[in-house]
Formats: sequence, structure tokens, C-alpha cells
Amino acid sequence: MGVIIGMDPHKRSATIEVIDQSGRRLAVGRFGTDKAGYTDLLAAGRRHPERVWAVEGCNGIGKHIAHRLVHDGEVVLDVPPKLSAQVRVFATGNGRKTDPVDARSVALAALYAPADPGLRRVVVDDDLVVMGLLVDRRDELGRGRTQTINRLHRLLLELFPGGANRFLSAPQARALLATTKPRDLVGKTRRRLAVELVNELEAIDRRIKTAEKDLAALVTERGSTLMELTGIGPTGAARLLADVGDIHRFRDKDRFASWNGTAPLDASSGAQQRHRLSRAGNRRINRTLHIMAVVQLRNPTPGREFYDARKAGGTPSMMAMRTLKRRLSNVVYARMLADQNRRDHASATGPGGQLGNDSDSSATGSQPNTGSSDKPLPGPATSKRRTLVPAVS
Repeated sequence: MGVIIGMDPHKRSATIEVIDQSGRRLAVGRFGTDKAGYTDLLAAGRRHPERVWAVEGCNGIGKHIAHRLVHDGEVVLDVPPKLSAQVRVFATGNGRKTDPVDARSVALAALYAPADPGLRRVVVDDDLVVMGLLVDRRDELGRGRTQTINRLHRLLLELFPGGANRFLSAPQARALLATTKPRDLVGKTRRRLAVELVNELEAIDRRIKTAEKDLAALVTERGSTLMELTGIGPTGAARLLADVGDIHRFRDKDRFASWNGTAPLDASSGAQQRHRLSRAGNRRINRTLHIMAVVQLRNPTPGREFYDARKAGGTPSMMAMRTLKRRLSNVVYARMLADQNRRDHASATGPGGQLGNDSDSSATGSQPNTGSSDKPLPGPATSKRRTLVPAVS
């Protein structure tokens, strides 16, 4: 690695700083992200034969330009914003934030922390990119459906005393509207608008059904078994695969839990030992695990047994839910690790290769009883179908 090109990316511009192995500034510049600006940016970087691009936030604002660089054959490292922020404070002695300072902080983070687990090489997997696009669209459809339902409920409340049932489907709404024929102008207008919303709701439901069918096919084709876990459907499995990428970038299940925000934070002081909810991490994955936990609690599952056992032991409801999500994070990590190992092994051996044991137990191992903290929780994940949480004795 000859030089490091640190980049502070934005939507329409990118500021770079080129440093050598001693941290000496070699060049600095600001470029647009349009076609002409990107061409100039790439040319400026290629003036240095041996180079590595360090881009801040490759899963966020820096994603668009990082993927363009990878497609053009460049080596790109993903520098987490928190890491570059720490470097900026230590390097400048204050939190002053400008584009050139940020670019230098990103470059220094890649120079002095090359072995940091967060500094991973950006690899563009077209299948995962497509999956991410489709699952984003599915989430947009879900939000649109909720907005349509809320508007429909508001109109139905004015058409019918007490309104409609809370969980209202399009056929139910259409059947309800068929029972009323207002004669006044206001009532007729309300009914006409309600019928239009029902038509919109039916169209959204059809798009959601198609999107989930496409996602299920992509997840299955990927060789993932996440949908076998209770509480994870096509959308949840696709979200996990698209956002996680290579599961091997997490050293263990504890790093994975910290990344998705299910590992509680230590808030102990003196003799008082306590932990609090973490609001950090990937909130989309955290939401996926929350939905998984809710589905577990609504059905007679080991997750429900685990939750009830915690409640019987005096654990408050919110803390028991938090602990369940932490345990399910371990299960998801083990399942994704086993799937990835099986996929890698199949790729290495080729057609007809002998696959090894894909049991989840080899991925997790047993852990001591450490309680509800950032440390691993007791009990390994199981590889049995639809058994998500170890039974509690």
C-alpha cells in the first residue's frame, strides 16, 4: 500500500486528501460527484500507482461513490464515521469539523487502524445490492400502506359511528362502504374518497405480495435458511442479508449484537450494577430482531418460554424483552455464519463437493452465565428447525 486517499463524501461533492505511510499530506482536492467530477477524482487518485481509497460511511452517504470506485477496479476501505470522529478529535485537539479536516481524519484512521474490524474492504455483490433495493421498496410500500389505512380510518369514522375495526383490510373496508349510501353532498364526497383509498390499498397490497414473492425467491436462491426461523419472513431475511453483507466481518456474536444495538450498555457505578438500553447500532436490523421477538411472544415458542421464565424470576417486562432480543441476535448470527460457511465451502469444492457439518453449535459454543450485559449470554443457538431459543431449565 503506497498512499491512502481519505475521502469525505457528500451527495454532490467529495473532498479527498492523499497521505503517505508517514501521514504526510501529498495532495488535497474537492471534486463533484457528477460524471465530469468523478472522472477528475479518479484521475487524481490514479496519479499514485499504489493506492487505497478510504471512504467514510460506505453504507450511508458514501455508498454511491464507493461502489463506483469498486466497479472501476479500485480498492476501497469503509471507515466508520465514529472512528474518523475519534481520530479527528485526537489529531486536532478539538471537534472542529470541515471537509478537509474530515478527509484527513478518514485517511489517518485507515493508516493507523488497518486491523480494526470496522475497516473492511468494500465488495459490491450485485445480488445483495438488488436485494437491498427491493427490501427498501418493500419498506416504502409498508409505510405507504400505513398512511393509506390511517386516512381511510379517518373517513370511515365520519361515515360510521365508532369507525371501523383497528386491523382493517381492503375487502373489509369495501364491504363496509357497500352498506352506506349517503344522500348529502358531504357524505357522498367522503364515501367517494374512501372508495378511492380502498382502491389504492388494494393496489399497494398487490405490490407488497409481489415484492415479498421476489424477496423470498432471492433469499432462497442465496442459500439462506433465515426464513426457517420463527419471526423472520422474506423481508426480514432480505434486510439481514443486504445490510450485514459478509457475516465474517464480525469477530463473534458479541460484535454482531453491538452492531445491531441489542447489546445493552454498562451503566454501573460503584457497587450499583446496572445496564441500560442501547439506542446505537443499525436500527433497521434492530427492528427486524424486534419483530422476530414479538412473533416469538405471540406463539408457543422457546422464545415465549424464555420470556416467561425471566418474568417469573422477577425481571421487568422491558428488560425481559431486551434480553430476548439479545438472545435472538445470537441465533441469527449463528444461522448466518453457518449459511455463509456452507456457501463458501460449496464454492470452494465446486459441484459434487462434500459439504461439512452445518450445525450452529460449532459457530457459537457454550458460554458462562454472564447476565444481561455486552458479554455473551448463556446458551448456544440450536440448529433444529424453528427452535430459536434454548429451553430454560
